[in-house]
Amino acid sequence: MHSIPMASFKFLLLLLTLLTVQLSEATGRSLFSSNYDFPFFNGTQWAVLVAGSSGYFNYRHQADICHAYQILKRGGLKDENIIVFMYDDIVNNKMNPRPGVIINSPNGSDVYAGVPKDYTGEYVTAANFYAVLLGNASALTGGSGKVVASGPFDTVFVYYADHGGPGILGMPNMPYIYANDFIQVLKTKHAMATYSEMVIYVEACESGSIFEGLIPEDLNIYVTTASNANESSWGTYCPGMTPPPPQEYDTCLGDLYSVSWMEDSDVEDLKTETLEVQYLKVKLRTLNHNSTEGSHVMQYGTQRISNETVSVYQGSCPNSSLTVNPSQLFDSIGVVDQREADLYSMWHTYQKSTGEPQEKEELLKNIKEITAHRAHLDSSVIAINSQLLGDLQHGSVRGGGWALVDDWDCLKSMVRTFETHCGSLTQYGMKHTRTFANACNNGVSKEAMDEAAQAACSSYNMGHWDPAIVGYSA
Repeated sequence: MHSIPMASFKFLLLLLTLLTVQLSEATGRSLFSSNYDFPFFNGTQWAVLVAGSSGYFNYRHQADICHAYQILKRGGLKDENIIVFMYDDIVNNKMNPRPGVIINSPNGSDVYAGVPKDYTGEYVTAANFYAVLLGNASALTGGSGKVVASGPFDTVFVYYADHGGPGILGMPNMPYIYANDFIQVLKTKHAMATYSEMVIYVEACESGSIFEGLIPEDLNIYVTTASNANESSWGTYCPGMTPPPPQEYDTCLGDLYSVSWMEDSDVEDLKTETLEVQYLKVKLRTLNHNSTEGSHVMQYGTQRISNETVSVYQGSCPNSSLTVNPSQLFDSIGVVDQREADLYSMWHTYQKSTGEPQEKEELLKNIKEITAHRAHLDSSVIAINSQLLGDLQHGSVRGGGWALVDDWDCLKSMVRTFETHCGSLTQYGMKHTRTFANACNNGVSKEAMDEAAQAACSSYNMGHWDPAIVGYSA
């Protein structure tokens, strides 16, 4: 049997590559996806799931992530290829009315069972998240050691749920995820040629600002976000709303964008439904009948990927045990602003409580402290902005398509300076990063920011919101 000369082999390989690219561009779909029955190109499906919060009154974020895991597992993804970040302080929390169980909808079943605990507690960090995406096990601190050890024909699905703000995504351990750092990780991953295509779903306030004006269209990454760059996202299945959680729950069970895509994936045939169709369904439901209690789901990056089926990234095996009526998925639904969901649930718990008076008083004290710190953050930022830029500049928004800020190091410096004098931004104060970005875009110096922050906050007792205790968010 004659062997093929090396020169001929290289020519055939080049020809095959060119044909692959041409066919991919012609169809608008990747030949590396499982939509095509080419065994040589069939790669591994990877997934990274991140709940970026902690605390029982943020129950919904970990519930979202656990639900997503069940969808992927049922769809055929292997545990060795699903990497989960969650603080894991909910399921056995003394406030959880069903110990050992987490639910993500009023009539939902347990979504916690079987979920891998790859990175929990102190190991849920931005640095570990970046290391996992890049497949860099040597850069990890703690955890299971699992990383996305993907190859050039593999797909990657990333789903994040938590609080956000202009240009940032929360994490339970400081610092936060900043958009420029995240985008740089994605660019590095692309340059490494260690994936075919990637899909990213992000649940967070102002989540569009993470990608707008920042993510190139040629990275083979398709993104949808719960909101545009300028608005909140919404918690749902909350006490006292329609539909409510079971009576014994005093916290929100899910987030509107998140339950919208997951409840769709639960019931649809993902081998036929495309990412674009799912996006349009989620967009419609998350608008919440065009009310003021809804957000605009956005898409970014390599748009042609949306022509592929959802199964390429989430697998496919409809849950026949679910009895969701598809028409019910588009009914108006009760929601609460992500930034207010914790206080909303805490007040509900307080009003409903029949327990020990001391516990009730402790909860009320906590509510008052949180409310006071948030009022302090708002008034301080207004005062600082007025001194630096004038009232007209407060909260101004750049035009569509522009990144939040030109100098991200300046933004991080502004945040650290503010927190040094005024205390941690917390999940609530993340919304103020736009003000700090405006200062940077208008050439305000670090020295001027330091002087203004000191003047606004010199008499404030930071207490347990001191960044020396909780860490800096930048």
